[in-house]
Amino acid sequence: MRFSTVQGPRGSNDTVRDVRGFATKFYTDEGNWDLVGNNIPVFFIQDAIKFPDFVHAVKPEPHNEIPQGQSAHDTFWDFVSLVPETAHTVLWTMSDRAFPRSYRSMEGFGIHSFRLIDREGKSRFVKFHWKPVSGTFSLLWDEAHKLWADPDYHRRDLWEAIEKGDYPEFEFGIQVIEEEDEHSFDFDILDPTKIIPEEMVPVIPIGKMVLNRNPDNFFAETEQVAFCPAHIVPGIDFSNDPLLQGRLFSYNDTQMSRLGGPNFHEIPINQPVCPTHNNQRDALHRQTINTGQASYEPNSIDGGWPRETPPGPENGGFESHYERVDAHKVRARSDSFADHFSQATLFWNSQTDVEKEHIIEAYSFELSKVKRPWIRERVIKEILPNIDLELARRVGENHGIEAPTQPTATPAQLGKSSCQDSPALSLIRARKPKGIKSRKVAILIADGVDGEQVEALQRKLKDEGAEGILIAPKMAPIKTLNGTTLTPDELLSGQPSVAMDAVFVPGGPDSVRALSAAGLGRHYVQEAYMHLKVIATLGEGRQLLADAGLPTTEEGILNGASADDIFSEFVEALSQHRIWSREAQAASISA
Repeated sequence: MRFSTVQGPRGSNDTVRDVRGFATKFYTDEGNWDLVGNNIPVFFIQDAIKFPDFVHAVKPEPHNEIPQGQSAHDTFWDFVSLVPETAHTVLWTMSDRAFPRSYRSMEGFGIHSFRLIDREGKSRFVKFHWKPVSGTFSLLWDEAHKLWADPDYHRRDLWEAIEKGDYPEFEFGIQVIEEEDEHSFDFDILDPTKIIPEEMVPVIPIGKMVLNRNPDNFFAETEQVAFCPAHIVPGIDFSNDPLLQGRLFSYNDTQMSRLGGPNFHEIPINQPVCPTHNNQRDALHRQTINTGQASYEPNSIDGGWPRETPPGPENGGFESHYERVDAHKVRARSDSFADHFSQATLFWNSQTDVEKEHIIEAYSFELSKVKRPWIRERVIKEILPNIDLELARRVGENHGIEAPTQPTATPAQLGKSSCQDSPALSLIRARKPKGIKSRKVAILIADGVDGEQVEALQRKLKDEGAEGILIAPKMAPIKTLNGTTLTPDELLSGQPSVAMDAVFVPGGPDSVRALSAAGLGRHYVQEAYMHLKVIATLGEGRQLLADAGLPTTEEGILNGASADDIFSEFVEALSQHRIWSREAQAASISA
């Protein structure tokens, strides 16, 4: 399993606005299957022939290598504003999906339609999905920016969770479409810029992946792993998705260049667990010492071995799906690929008002970094009105550009969608798992804290599968009100609230006074409030909120004499991830 950012080079920040790679290598007894996907279910282009153009456009500007790992620059927006098929995926990247809370809390998608072939040779189309068992959550934009101080934030979070035994789990599911139903949708299921809404074809869970081991050596097991969409096993086959068809050969070229030659499949992390023979010999980094003189098939020198496993279910070899093709071979897009906007509109309509505001802010910010005014104008006048007129108006208003009052695309480009709303596309509306497993809760402590409250709280969090992290102004042992000592896990200045999911302030008059006297203590809860996090206080802990100028009673702020008084309410609030009703009030906080 390998997670990654897409645009940035090695060493770039984990929390930039970007698509995340989500690649899985299955080691089966019939060979390796590589499912090479992303955390966004669609891609920017429809045809692999445009892939070099897209990559060149999104890379840092060639004259100064700026910006790294970001899309807020002229060449990217110039390209996507001239290629309207990018509109759907660009909209996803302007949403909160581009800022996953962690690698443990993002979905994965195979993107393309593949084929499943049963024992009788019947083919069905399939799309592959990974869904995190602990739920899908995002960072806020301001949190993502502040987390740039830790460029390894997502990698560190994943590593530490696995080391602690808090193993990330992903449910594996499939959407299955009968071959005779291929043309029954109002979009082409072979178009990689389109999803199949879950309301139309539900995702069927068929398995679970548990990440229960970290690499022993990052370079050997992660840097050298080679994924290739062409690596499949019997029972799976490719569709005629034109982007997929290009990916089938391009990845092999990439691995030969990146890993030093054609023998990258012999690197231990890439080796199948079943015996394989491909008649390949020699070249750089060859590991296998072959015997015999014949490296070709057929041969009569070495008894005819190695030879290809005969195809078909009865023999075990791979057999491509039989498909009759009766048409002209032309270099042209199918008319069914003309729709560029209907699903972008579906995504927009499926978002909550809060999520729509975040998208408006994202477009406004990204375009503010575009220096050429005609590119900004083209996005606002020729792309956004075809997604939603209000979206275009609001972004245009922020840039002093009057947006059109009617869509500007052709009817074919606008398309039609029989699905007008899909809750599964919204992070806020989507079904949330019960409980708070894997959540990180900051427990703010200083000398004089009520140690019994802290210990009771840590026990309760552990029972729920969450982690209580003791955060203090110093790393020296903390003397409690009860005469015991507590060892802090992190410094107030070293583990900011943006890395936490919620905040608890235990009682103890001296502890609360010390936290209030420290600007960092007040800032900590102010920032957590601004980022819509649950804040709970016990006893005198409530005073820290008052000293920070925050409300002490409202939704998402809980107060009690003991953890027992408020813990069930705390779990319920935290399971929703954020207190979205607070966003208007939080905008006035200057943390």
